[in-house]
Amino acid sequence: MVNLVFALTGTSSLVCADYILEILYVNPDTFGIASYWTIRIILILPIYQVLLIFVGAIFGEFSYFWEMEKKTLKKFNSIFKKK
Repeated sequence: MVNLVFALTGTSSLVCADYILEILYVNPDTFGIASYWTIRIILILPIYQVLLIFVGAIFGEFSYFWEMEKKTLKKFNSIFKKK
């Protein structure tokens, strides 16, 4: 079940990021290829984290993914606190 949640979340986050980039008119032609991919990757990260919780809850694995999310947020927090 956990692998299914990861697969659906990964695919969904890519689709959502594409949709958001289209709404904001961000594409490689207007922003350049490097800027486009930088914006896309930065956008995918938070979308993935949010969708992981929602998709995990739909499949009845909310507590597992919530604990995983808290660990991830602690890691991000420690990275930014060092600077």
